[in-house]
Amino acid sequence: MVKVNEYPEEGEFVVGTVKNVKDYGAFVTLDEYLDKEGFVHIADVSSGWIKYIRDHVWEGQKVVCKVTKVKPEMGHIDLSLKSVNDHQKRLKIQEWKNEFKAENLLKLVADRTDSEYEVALEAYGTELVKEFGALYNAFMEASAEPDEFPRTHKGDWVDVFVQIAQENISPPSVTIDGVLSMNIIDPDGVEVIRDALKAVENAIDDDELEVHVSYIGAPRYRVQVKAPDYKTAEEAIKKASDVGIDLILSKEGEASFTRKG
Repeated sequence: MVKVNEYPEEGEFVVGTVKNVKDYGAFVTLDEYLDKEGFVHIADVSSGWIKYIRDHVWEGQKVVCKVTKVKPEMGHIDLSLKSVNDHQKRLKIQEWKNEFKAENLLKLVADRTDSEYEVALEAYGTELVKEFGALYNAFMEASAEPDEFPRTHKGDWVDVFVQIAQENISPPSVTIDGVLSMNIIDPDGVEVIRDALKAVENAIDDDELEVHVSYIGAPRYRVQVKAPDYKTAEEAIKKASDVGIDLILSKEGEASFTRKG
């Protein structure tokens, strides 16, 4: 696991493997920090009363802990299990899995550029971790911004890095929605509304954006937009809904849009 710092910071969540369990606590090997060892006191194992500590932790168990105290000069790391909720645990495990994937991708970059992994790590891997906070984040950026990444990073590895990122990592996306209300008193009102909804779905000509319209119950229709980020999504959903509203208003109908969430 590529880490810039030798020791974790207080308040950080870490993944570890329980190495040894005693009546007074558990010793945990930190998987992300060159197998440095931390200690979970029995009082930090669970928020409830503990009769048998091995009912809660056991050797070989993979755990997510919160770092409560670090003393590098003594090689001492205090950990807490009870301070980690289920949501934090899921997020940390996913982050940990992502970094394993990123390291394997970096090995692939090194292989395709006829280099050794350790050489690639020293040449640009560690710097990418410093810049993006995690190696996986660097691959995500390269996948999401394949044209921009080569402008800000130089070396014979860059094009290969971007190619592998695009082959293996899908750029992140967000989905937002809102409700479009349409009313029109006209013999051809149904056709007008149908044309307006079709215009909403076709309002955005961008491969990175998706616009979908679904029926809720007359006169309400859900407009959903999927985009790379919230700012782009908000701009797109407004533009798309405005197209539908303008068409209905031009036919002397009534229309409005309400953003949800």
